[in-house]
Amino acid sequence: MTPVIGLMGNPNVGKSTLFNCATGLKQHTGNWTGKTVGLQAGTARVGDRTVTLVDVPGTYSLRPVSEEERAAAAFVTEGQADAYLVVLDGTSLQRSLPLALQILSRQPRTALCVNLLDEAEKQGIHIDTQALANALGVPVTGAAARSRQGVAEALRGALSLVDGPAPRPAPPDIREGESEAEACHRRAAELCALAVRRADGGHRLRQLRIDKLLTGRRLGIPAMLLLLGLVFFLTLKGANYPSRLLEQGFACLEAWLRRALVALGAPAFLTGLLMDGVFRVTATVVSVMLPPMAIFFPLFTLLEDLGYLPRVAFDLDGCFARCHACGKQALTVCMGFGCNAVGVTGCRIIDSKRERLIAILTNGVTPCNGRFPAILALLTIFFGGGLLSAGLMVGVVAFSLGMTLGLSFLLSRTVLRGQPSAYTLELPPFRRPQVGKVLVRSFLDRTLHILLRAMTVAAPCGLLLYLLGHLPLRGPSLLAGLVRLLDPVGHIFGLDGAILTGFLLGAPANEIVLPLTLLGYGATGVLGPEAASGALGPALIAAGWTRGTALCFLVFSLLHFPCATTLWTIKKETASWGWCLLAAVLPTIFGLLFCLLLRLTAAIL
Repeated sequence: MTPVIGLMGNPNVGKSTLFNCATGLKQHTGNWTGKTVGLQAGTARVGDRTVTLVDVPGTYSLRPVSEEERAAAAFVTEGQADAYLVVLDGTSLQRSLPLALQILSRQPRTALCVNLLDEAEKQGIHIDTQALANALGVPVTGAAARSRQGVAEALRGALSLVDGPAPRPAPPDIREGESEAEACHRRAAELCALAVRRADGGHRLRQLRIDKLLTGRRLGIPAMLLLLGLVFFLTLKGANYPSRLLEQGFACLEAWLRRALVALGAPAFLTGLLMDGVFRVTATVVSVMLPPMAIFFPLFTLLEDLGYLPRVAFDLDGCFARCHACGKQALTVCMGFGCNAVGVTGCRIIDSKRERLIAILTNGVTPCNGRFPAILALLTIFFGGGLLSAGLMVGVVAFSLGMTLGLSFLLSRTVLRGQPSAYTLELPPFRRPQVGKVLVRSFLDRTLHILLRAMTVAAPCGLLLYLLGHLPLRGPSLLAGLVRLLDPVGHIFGLDGAILTGFLLGAPANEIVLPLTLLGYGATGVLGPEAASGALGPALIAAGWTRGTALCFLVFSLLHFPCATTLWTIKKETASWGWCLLAAVLPTIFGLLFCLLLRLTAAIL
């Protein structure tokens, strides 16, 4: 049978990178703690043999506190692999060795791989892997998995333990009054004194100076906002021209398809249904969404690959602690910028059930990629472009973060009372981003994935809206009737019936809320040329929009019920319709209250 080798190690030691390199699978690798949230399996060739590699969630100890760590501990204690390969961090070997010693005491068929040797060399750290092998009595190899060096040798070392006799590594001596963990840490210090040599520490000093700037009490959060502002500015500047090109291309394609349908003798109703309904709504969503995503996601992924996201969590840890929430929630907020459903799933990295629920219930107020295009468009139309719009976009993000903290505090003092728990957060060394991989991964894993999801939602919505706009209801269409019904309610909160209709019918995906609003003004179920980026401003102003209306739309876009995908993910993660309902109702109530406050303020001024 195919031998099974389990990849073990602390978080952020390059375990998943080694797994991807060996198996060819494209498991997402990220430079922050707690990324791996499940078991990944793949096959690899070692010489003339095939082995099954299992990427086990990162853990610091075999005494687990989270679901992922329990899975890792069970994988070792139950002997679910024929051999184990423990990946160690060459830049911080003393921190990585205690886990390896615990695994060796339970599973002697364990080999070690000291990874990140390239980064260790930059820091003036030299590791004698042969001295470690002699001291422990098991195979020890070195690797730099990001550049594919030493991966094959590490796998051969682990495979050599499958067929031969099991080694007999000496367990750490446990002294009187000493726990196993303390004995392992003491033994790790002894091994490092034997095998590690340090030279010039200039590289480490530079890292510390950069961290002092990015994580300092005075400059940490301003630096974070400045970086976000730069990302948004580049996104705003770069997205306009490609959007116009896509609009023109889709207009030409629509004209050609319409002529083809007429030539084929298609009925007028069917032509309108397909072209004015399905095609035009889908084309508008693609032309509005694709350019900002194609710019924003690579830039954000570069920051992730650089190792900046853990610094964000460090900067915000005190804020979340004061709200009786977990600092790891900052990482799930960062995931929510791409997709709230992904952010909800990422809450598994939080150990405490109470704090995990707080993170899940508040992730919906983070502006996801589906909301970015509409927010950026409205800021440009009503408040000018360039640096001003980028600054206002940072303000929108800061407002959403403030609401996340406020709702977290509210939940922690009401239905989810409790004190914040302690956790370990690593600040990994800054690494040179792999630009090619970042571009490919951000496009395939994020941009294309979310775009396809938006298109699968937009197409049936376009069909439904065309039908609503053409089916009569005692005179006006169903769409016009719904807009007229909601109009008095909308005006109370500084909105109108078309906006509320857009949010209600856009529940499947936030990407289509603004196009649906435009449909509501026409009430015909046909999206006209006003959806194009150049004509959007005049169309909204003609519909009665003011800066106050735009502000209320922006606030309600941030604070309303999450999309259907996110709500379904919340239901699966919490196994409760009650928490799912609270996640929908709570932000909506606050969104309506803020909109009412804005309308009253505008009326007074």
